[in-house]
Amino acid sequence: MRWNLDPTHTSIEFAVRHMMIAQVKGTLNLKEGYVETDEAGRPLKVEARLEARSIHTGVPDRDNHLRSPDFLDVENFPEILFRSERIAPLGEGRYRVEGEVTLRGVTRPLAFEVETFGPAKDPWGNQRVAAHFEGKLNRKDFGLTWNLALEMGGVLVGDEVRFSVDTQAVKAEEAVAR
Repeated sequence: MRWNLDPTHTSIEFAVRHMMIAQVKGTLNLKEGYVETDEAGRPLKVEARLEARSIHTGVPDRDNHLRSPDFLDVENFPEILFRSERIAPLGEGRYRVEGEVTLRGVTRPLAFEVETFGPAKDPWGNQRVAAHFEGKLNRKDFGLTWNLALEMGGVLVGDEVRFSVDTQAVKAEEAVAR
């Protein structure tokens, strides 16, 4: 079965250390994606595309810098892509997802645990499932190396990017043979 990720019911949040003592938080938007499941509802494959240009931290100058070639270079790399390669059940609606993320033209492995919920029927008759997961990656692994040294030691921007995702997916309509 195919379930289409619902961009209007997906939140993608991230956090990065700033000046070694604080965090800057932001969001990205889901462009599109899907989950394929077996008949029992166990996920078999996941693919998601994020809009790099949608990065938002609440500070327009910082957001524009994050979109620039110093960071995401959204003109040349408009999407962030995740594709699963293996999904292993952990029990009670939890799974370990292993795959690859492509960010700024660089592809690296990424793994995380996901908790799933549902299915449930929404008020319009659509079948939905939901998932929550958290993870982290090192921005330098993707060529995002811009930084400034601080006078008292350390750097302006941390290397580790933590992310948290809550998403819903809607069961795709089956084609009717005529």
